[in-house]
Amino acid sequence: MEFIETLLNGLSAGGTYAMIALGYTMVYGIAKMLNFAHGDVIMVGGYTLFITMGMMGNPILALILAVVCCTVLGVTIEKVAYKPLRGASPLAVLITAIGMSYLLQSLAQIIFGSANKSVDLMELGNISLGALQLSTYTVITLVASGVIMAALSLFVKYTRTGRAMIAVSEDRDAAQLMGINVNRIITLTFAIGSGLAAFAGFFMTLKTYNVSTTMGAMPGIKAFTAAVIGGIGSIPGAMVGGLLMGVVEAFSQTSPAIAPYTDAIEFAILIVILLVRPSGILGKKRREKV
Repeated sequence: MEFIETLLNGLSAGGTYAMIALGYTMVYGIAKMLNFAHGDVIMVGGYTLFITMGMMGNPILALILAVVCCTVLGVTIEKVAYKPLRGASPLAVLITAIGMSYLLQSLAQIIFGSANKSVDLMELGNISLGALQLSTYTVITLVASGVIMAALSLFVKYTRTGRAMIAVSEDRDAAQLMGINVNRIITLTFAIGSGLAAFAGFFMTLKTYNVSTTMGAMPGIKAFTAAVIGGIGSIPGAMVGGLLMGVVEAFSQTSPAIAPYTDAIEFAILIVILLVRPSGILGKKRREKV
């Protein structure tokens, strides 16, 4: 039973990583850039929860407002910081993304201070399934992440906009010649990724009941690692990578001997997988045009 509990806890954490990783992998797959400010969008979502819960006390309304706020922020970042650099070198875009990350963190420190803020979200107990004891948080996160990932997969696969996203990710120039508005697709991609970041921020806050200016930093790095492990640019790969990271983390933390080295183990797995399969588990090898 302990093994099953640990596995489910790991899948729960992995679902949160997968939500964040989806934002990274969608932006990279379509816009061909790494948005290192993505983890700080999670932080903005967390502080939106903090403000909304303090004013209204309704967690559902707080989640909705966090999604709206993060979506607007993601679109604004794309329009202001990234769109003018659409034809610039990858290094210039990367530096801009890092600068945007530090800008958001600095603004949050100026407004809220560097100390953690307590968020009084809903109180969750445990669920008993025979001899199996699970926290309600684990069940909610598992179900919600599964539904979100399934809905996103269906959206990309079966809707006209989703197929346009696939076309842009395969060949931006050809998609534009076919009448697809590439700029609109890229903006929509940032909106979806930022909305998923808000959900991730909600589940992270629901687990710790705290928000801080750096709350999205390490989860963002781990989610990026998950996206690379699964195959950067691949939506199923981001899901697989996120779940793998969560399970490895959960089982590593059950052993006192290796728990302090959990982060090192996760990044070591990244190195091993890239040595064996450089494109990631579900990534496709791309031929570069000359």
